[in-house]
Amino acid sequence: MKNKKTLIGTIAALLVVVLAVLLLTGVIPLGQKKAEPTPTATTAPTEAPTEAPTEAPTEAPTEAPTEAPTEAPTEAPTEAPTEAPTEAPKADITIALPNDATNEGRALLLLQAQGLIKLSDEAGITATVKDITENKLGLKFNEVEAAMVPNVLADADYAVINGNYALSAIQAGQTMNALLYENSESPYVNVVSVKEENKDTDMAKALAAAVLSQKVVDYFAETYKDGKAIATIDNPTDGYDATVDYAALAGKTIKVACTLDPHSFVLKVVKDILAAKDITLEIVVVDDYVTPNTMVDSGDVFANYFAHQPYQDDFNKQNGTKLVTIAGVHVEPMGLYAGKQADLSALGLGK
Repeated sequence: MKNKKTLIGTIAALLVVVLAVLLLTGVIPLGQKKAEPTPTATTAPTEAPTEAPTEAPTEAPTEAPTEAPTEAPTEAPTEAPTEAPTEAPKADITIALPNDATNEGRALLLLQAQGLIKLSDEAGITATVKDITENKLGLKFNEVEAAMVPNVLADADYAVINGNYALSAIQAGQTMNALLYENSESPYVNVVSVKEENKDTDMAKALAAAVLSQKVVDYFAETYKDGKAIATIDNPTDGYDATVDYAALAGKTIKVACTLDPHSFVLKVVKDILAAKDITLEIVVVDDYVTPNTMVDSGDVFANYFAHQPYQDDFNKQNGTKLVTIAGVHVEPMGLYAGKQADLSALGLGK
């Protein structure tokens, strides 16, 4: 009996499943048939094409062509040509300069005299590149130790070089082409200096007379016909001072510190003059701009001959020394020398 009930339940369940399938597949209709949703498929395509083509094509072509072509050509050509000509005249030119106080100022004054730069009114012989107030060509400067300027000449367009260092470079075989010099009124006269306490001694007077002799004037005239070193001796002596007791100086030695050409060579002329009075001149050659002054100040040498007067004045001021001049001998005109540029045309000064 129990198995019979189970069988009947199973058959009933199968009938329910079959009936459900037939209803879902539409084999057996369930109430009234609804066909209205079918046209809905035609409704969506009708509205979508109507709005989309109307707005998208209308706005995109209208804005893109109107703004882009109008603004780009208007602004770009207007600003670029206006600013470019301002920078164009500036040349990429480097000038090497000595970096010590008076020689850098001297070099800058030379450039100012040519109208290449303008220095502040307060700048004097110790001017530096920081004192430049006008630099129309946009010149660049390489500041190096004075003795080294000829060595960097090949890497610069131009270099402003002290006369003595230019002469030394020439003697060493370096080609040096001076394009312009200081004028003949240069205040940078090379001097013989001693300690203040020795300026009126017979030794100082004998040395000064020999340095300011006609033989020294002749040496400059014969040796430096190109004008790279010029004697500034207005009233040359015969080599001696009538007020000096040369007999008392006989057998003595005068030590003088100097740099090379032309200083050491001039002193060789002086040495012969003093030798005639049995006075020995010992020439001590150095290669910097400080040692000669410290040697005089310490008493290691009696005198020196290497620097111009403005340098000595500045040295005394900076170091508290009291070195005085007993003879102004010559000028070595500072010059602007050709480096990578063969002439002055790059500076607008012609050839």
